[in-house]
Amino acid sequence: MQNYILSCCSTADLSHEHFESRDIHYVCFHYTMDGVDRPDDLGRSMSFEDFYAAMVAGADTKTSQVSTGEYIAHFEPFLKEGKDILHLTLSSGISGSYMSACLAKDMLAEKYPDRKLIIVDSLAAASGFGLLMDKLADLRDEGMGIDELAKWAEDNRLYLHHWFFSSDLTFFIKGGRVSKTAGAIGGLLGICPLLNVDKDGHLTPREKIRPKKRVIQRMAEVMKQHATDLTNYSGKCYISHSACYEDARAVADLIEASFPNLNGKVLINSIGTTIGSHTGPGTVALFFWGDKRVD
Repeated sequence: MQNYILSCCSTADLSHEHFESRDIHYVCFHYTMDGVDRPDDLGRSMSFEDFYAAMVAGADTKTSQVSTGEYIAHFEPFLKEGKDILHLTLSSGISGSYMSACLAKDMLAEKYPDRKLIIVDSLAAASGFGLLMDKLADLRDEGMGIDELAKWAEDNRLYLHHWFFSSDLTFFIKGGRVSKTAGAIGGLLGICPLLNVDKDGHLTPREKIRPKKRVIQRMAEVMKQHATDLTNYSGKCYISHSACYEDARAVADLIEASFPNLNGKVLINSIGTTIGSHTGPGTVALFFWGDKRVD
């Protein structure tokens, strides 16, 4: 057993039970719904079904990252126990969480000079972030030390692919990510934008596809183009969705049919309340290991 803690943010969008079974600790982001502050706690205090139903009904949501003080409160008990920590944050291309975690590290360094607290920017989000954490847990369990594991994370994070589509642009328009004009035209034409996470950890539009059936097929196609060993891919594959399980299941069925050497079935999770506050319902995201993200 390694004498260090593997830690991340709740925005890695795996279940509490999954994190607990892999001995991965997490600290919660926050969101407000109609002015009430709530933790992004993996659907434990408010179910994902209720969260997305409230958004559809007109609830106003805003998100906030983990503060430096919250990071200190999360890290310090482990440091007091004499344990080192490797913590990965939500992509700096999406959030300022990385800088808050680094500031917490600097503030704790003088108090615990003999302990290691390593902060790594995951350049990942949602269950792609979760897929990275799951792999790190595998390597930790195989005996990899904290320094080697931190270097592995930094060296390999860009081989993790994130591909998203949305069949409902309402909340992309509301958040200013899609103009009202483009959103109205897209809605009329049934356009589902395909996006991915680029090398700097930003969400980047790639294609405009219609109808939804075609973009579901396209998700499987991009995995065939980019996955490690192409259709001989033998790694894990995760999918997350925001209140559109049937669409996620349709993508998963195509992936499982196209990749016979897949490591187990596709794991389907819900997009959590932090990312979901910006996407709204109707988003499906696909995550797998592949060639290096270069743009």
